Amino acid sequence: MCNLVLFLAILHSVLAVSLGEDKPAESYWLLRFKSGLVDPAGVLDNWSPRAHMCSWNGLTCSPNQTHVLGINLSSSELSGSISHELWHLTSLEILDLSSNSLTGSIPSELGKLQNLQMLLLYRNSLSGKIPEEIGLLKNLQVLRIGDNLLSGEITPSIGNLTQLRNNSLDGHIPEEIHGCEELQNLAASNNKLEGDIPASMGMLRSLQILNLANNSLSGSIPLNQLVQLETLDLSVNNFSGAISLFNAQLKNLTTLVLSGNDLTGNIPSNFCLSNSSKLQQLFLARNSLSGKFQLDLLNCRSLQQLDLSDNNFEGGLPSGLEKLEHLTDLQLNNNSFSGNLPSEIGNMSSLESLILFDNMVTGRLPPEIGKLQRLSTIYLYDNQMSGGIPGELTNCTSLTKIDFFGNHFTGSIPETIGKLKNLNVLQLRQNELSGPIPPSLGYCKRLQIMALADNKISGTLPATFRFLTELNKITLYNNSFEGPLPASLFLLKKLNIINFSHNRFSGSISPLLGSNSLTALDLTNNSFSGPIPSALTQSRNLSRLRLAHNHLSGEIPSEFGALTKLNFFDLSFNNLTGEVPPQLSNCKKIQHFLLSNNQLAGTMPPCNKLSGNIPQEIGNLTSLNVLTLQRNNLSGSIPSTIQECKKIFELRLSENFLTGSIPPELGKLTELQVILDLSENSLSGEIPSSLGNLIKLERLNVSLNHLQGEVPFSLTKLTSLHMLNLSNNDLQGQLPSTFSGFPLSSFLGNEKLCGPPLVSCLESAGQDNKGLSNTAVVGIIVAIVFTSTLICLVMLYMIVRIWYDWRKVSVSSTGGGGAEQRREEEKWEYGEKEKRRNGEYWKVNSMALVPSQDKQNPSTCIFHFKMDAEITGNTLV
Repeated sequence: MCNLVLFLAILHSVLAVSLGEDKPAESYWLLRFKSGLVDPAGVLDNWSPRAHMCSWNGLTCSPNQTHVLGINLSSSELSGSISHELWHLTSLEILDLSSNSLTGSIPSELGKLQNLQMLLLYRNSLSGKIPEEIGLLKNLQVLRIGDNLLSGEITPSIGNLTQLRNNSLDGHIPEEIHGCEELQNLAASNNKLEGDIPASMGMLRSLQILNLANNSLSGSIPLNQLVQLETLDLSVNNFSGAISLFNAQLKNLTTLVLSGNDLTGNIPSNFCLSNSSKLQQLFLARNSLSGKFQLDLLNCRSLQQLDLSDNNFEGGLPSGLEKLEHLTDLQLNNNSFSGNLPSEIGNMSSLESLILFDNMVTGRLPPEIGKLQRLSTIYLYDNQMSGGIPGELTNCTSLTKIDFFGNHFTGSIPETIGKLKNLNVLQLRQNELSGPIPPSLGYCKRLQIMALADNKISGTLPATFRFLTELNKITLYNNSFEGPLPASLFLLKKLNIINFSHNRFSGSISPLLGSNSLTALDLTNNSFSGPIPSALTQSRNLSRLRLAHNHLSGEIPSEFGALTKLNFFDLSFNNLTGEVPPQLSNCKKIQHFLLSNNQLAGTMPPCNKLSGNIPQEIGNLTSLNVLTLQRNNLSGSIPSTIQECKKIFELRLSENFLTGSIPPELGKLTELQVILDLSENSLSGEIPSSLGNLIKLERLNVSLNHLQGEVPFSLTKLTSLHMLNLSNNDLQGQLPSTFSGFPLSSFLGNEKLCGPPLVSCLESAGQDNKGLSNTAVVGIIVAIVFTSTLICLVMLYMIVRIWYDWRKVSVSSTGGGGAEQRREEEKWEYGEKEKRRNGEYWKVNSMALVPSQDKQNPSTCIFHFKMDAEITGNTLV
C-alpha cells in the first residue's frame, strides 16, 4: 500500500512537471531519492506532494522557495542507497547523509553538483572506489567520507579541490595505523592531534610524504625506519629533547621541517655522514637548539635551504660554508653567532638570500661578497659590524633588499650604488656613515624604501632623486643635511612617509608635497621657512604632521579641517600668526595638539580636548619631565601612581573636571620646580601637608576648587615659592605669617581664612560676633539681667546681714568701747576710700562687684559685665 502511495506521488510530480503546473520540479527528484531509502524512524513521512517541498524535513530552500539548497538527514537511521539522480538538484550546496546505514557506492553523478560546498557521507557502509568525478566539485570546501567501506586509491582528482578546507581531527594517532602498509601520503596538518607519534608508524615502509604540522603532538620522533620517506613536516608541535633523526638512514629524505618545537641540544654529529645525502631543505627554526655550527652539516652537499634561526647557536661561522655550493637561502638570524663573516662566503655562487640579523657578528663585510651575482637579499641588521661598506657590494646587481640597520659601518655610501637597478629597500639607519649621498643613488629607480636616519650624512639632497618615482618611504632624520630641497622632489608622487627631522634643511617645504598619499610628515628641528602650503591638505590620509621648531610663518590653513584622520598635530615653536582655524574641530581623531610658542590668537577648537580619566599607567613614564594637560575635559581623580614620575619638573592639570582629593603622593615629586597647577577643577579635601616637601617649587596654584581645612604650616618650607594662589576654596583658619608677602588676591574667596594679608583673626572673630541674630542678642541680654539681679539680691542680703551684725555688736559695746568703735569705723571708711581710689573689686567669674559711687543711693549694686577685650572691647552696664 505504501509503495502504491509513493508511486502515485511520483506520478503526480511527473504530471505536474509535464502539464506545467506552478510547482518546483525538484520535488520529483527528491521523491525519487526517497523511494530508494528505508526510513524506519519516519523522518521522511512528510515528504509528500500534498505539502510544499520547502516544508519537508531536512530541507533548506532558497529565499524564493524554488530551489533546494541543503539536505541534512544526518543520524536519521536511514538505509538503502544514494540516488544517482540527485545531480538534478543543481542549486544544492550542502548534502549531509552522515551517520546512517547507507550502502552501495558514491554516485559519480554527484560530480555535476557544481554549487556543492559540503559533502558529508561519513559513518555509513558505502563501498567501492571514490569516484574520480569528485574532483569536479570546484566549490567544495568540506569533504568527509571516512568511516565507510571504501577501497582502492584516493583519486588524484581530489587535488583539484582548491577550496577544500582542513578537517578538525583531534585525539591520538591510533597504533593500528601500521595496518596501512601501502600508505604513501599522510597529510593531517592543522588539526588538534596530540600525544606521541606511535612507534607503529615506523612500519609504514611505503610512506613518502608525512605532514603532521600544526598539531599538539609531543614526545620523540620514531621515524628512522621510513626509508622511502621524502618529505617530513612536523613543524609547530610540542616535540622536545634532542633530534633523533639521522639522514644516513632516511636516505631519500629531501625535506625536513621541524621548526616551531622545543627541541634542544645540537644537530647530531652524524646527521649527514656522506656527500650522497639528498637533503635539500632543512628547517629547524624556533627551537631551543644550542652549541656551535655543526660542521657535519657541510656534508649535506645537496642543501638548498638551511634555516637555523631563532635558536641559541653560538660561535663563529665556518669558512667551509662554501662547500654548500647549491645553497640558495641561509637563515641564521636571532642566534648568538659571533666573529667575522668568513670571506669564503663569496664562493657560495648559488646564494640568493643571506639572513644574519640579530647576532653578534663583528668585523668588516668582506669585499668577496661582491662575487654573489645571484644575491637578492642581505639582512645584517642588529650586529656589531664595522668598517666601510665595500664598493664591491654594488656588483651584486640582483640585490633587491639591503638592511644594515644598527651596526657601526663608517665611511660613505658607495659611489657606485646606482648599479643596483633592482634595489627596492635600502636600510642603513643607526650606523656611523658620513659624507654626502652619492648622486647615483637616484638611479636606483625601483627603490621604494630609503632609510638613512641616525647617521652623520651631510650635504644637500641630489637632484637625481627626481628619478625615484617608486619611492614611498624616506627617512633621513638625525643627520647633518642642509640647504633647500630640490624642487624636482615634487615629482615623487607615491611618497606616503617622510621624516627629515633634526637636520639643517632650509627654504620651503613645498617640494615635498607632490604626493597626495602622505600619511606622515615630520620636519621637526630644521630651518624651513615661509608659509605652510595649503596643498598639504590634499593628502587626506595624513595622520601625523610634525613641523615644530622651524621658522614657518603666516596662518594655519583653514583647509586643515579636511584632514579628518589627523591624530598628531605639532606646529609649535614657529612664527605662525592669526587665529587657530575653527575648522580644526573637524579633526576628531587628534590626540596630540601642539601650537605653543607661536603668535596665535583665538580659542582652541572644542574637539581637541581630551576626556576620560588620567590612566594609572601614567606612572610608567618614569623619564617624564613635563606633563601639561590643562584645558581639557579630564575627569576622575589624580592617580597616585604619578609619584613614579620622579623626574617631572612641571605639572599642569588645571581647567579640567578632576575630583577627589589631592593625592599626598604628589609630595614625592621633589623635582617639581616650574609649577604645580591644579586650579579650576572640583578637587576637595584638605591640602596635603606633604606638599611642603616640594622645596624647589616656584609656583603653586590650587585655586577654584572645593578644598577645605587649614593651610598646612608645612608649606612655609617652600622657600623658592614666588607665586601662590589658594583663592576661591573653602579654606579656614589663620594663614602662616610667612604668607603675608603674597598679594591679597592669592587668598580671596575663602570666607573663614584670616591673617595677613587678609583681615586679622581678631577682627574676623569680632565680625563673627556682630553677626549674631536679634533673637540671640535679646537672649543674651535677658540672661545678663537675670543673672545680675540674682547676684545683686544675694549681695544685698550679705551686706544687710553684715550691717545688722555690726549694729548689734555696736549696740552691745556702747559705753565701754566707744574709742575702739570709732577706730573700726575709721578703718572701714578708710578701706572703702582706698578701694574706690584703686578700683579694686571681687571677681565672680566674668563679673565684678564694686562699691557704689552713688552717694544718694548707697544700697544700689552696679555690675560690670566684662567681655574679652581682645574680641569686643565693649562693656555692658
